[in-house]
Amino acid sequence: MQELEKKLNYTFRHPALLEEALRHSSYANEHRSGHMQSNERLEFLGDSVLGFVTAAFLFAHHPDLPEGDLTRIRAALVCEKSLHELAERLELGRYLKLGRGEEAGGGRKRPSILADATEAVFAAVYLDGGIDAASALIHRLLLDGPQEEAAEERRRDYKTALQELVQRKADQVMTYRHVGEEGPDHAKTFTAEVLINGECAGRGTGHSKKEAEQSAARSALEALEQGAGNQE
Repeated sequence: MQELEKKLNYTFRHPALLEEALRHSSYANEHRSGHMQSNERLEFLGDSVLGFVTAAFLFAHHPDLPEGDLTRIRAALVCEKSLHELAERLELGRYLKLGRGEEAGGGRKRPSILADATEAVFAAVYLDGGIDAASALIHRLLLDGPQEEAAEERRRDYKTALQELVQRKADQVMTYRHVGEEGPDHAKTFTAEVLINGECAGRGTGHSKKEAEQSAARSALEALEQGAGNQE
């Protein structure tokens, strides 16, 4: 716990809160005689704390953005992918307490488990040190410049942008096809291609088919924009 506290740059007055934040329901269910709480209640609270802190940050830093854009940026910052990436940086999986079945099934690397544990940690800090402590932690770990830029990138809809670009010319047909998937069930990687008039214009990968399509569309957009720039 002390090692994780150093990574968080926060020392708990009540270490039991951090222990609870890292206790998966599978572990709590196997130790019912000990009357242990899983991290599910903390996850519920942490989701709201994270949403509030992020909304306040975006409201203050983007005074000219309309509500729709603020909502999309917040969603990108607090989505499972973003929280999973943060958990990976903190190596949060090392500190989780999992049941035997979840341990054997690769739970320490499961994106949903890691994202939920991250929210639970935010709640634990909030209960231990108040909203100022939780806000400082969330700002430090999630709301710095690079993370917000990543969220802005993540929220862009490359498929729509590519479709609008392709439709500027008549008789253009755009389709997507999935060409592969690999990895275990809890961490699959999908590969997709976008075809314009039957020819591959871009290829991309992602942790879902939709994400792979967005990546392929982004690749195609970059290629088309680069080609247009070379012609000028």
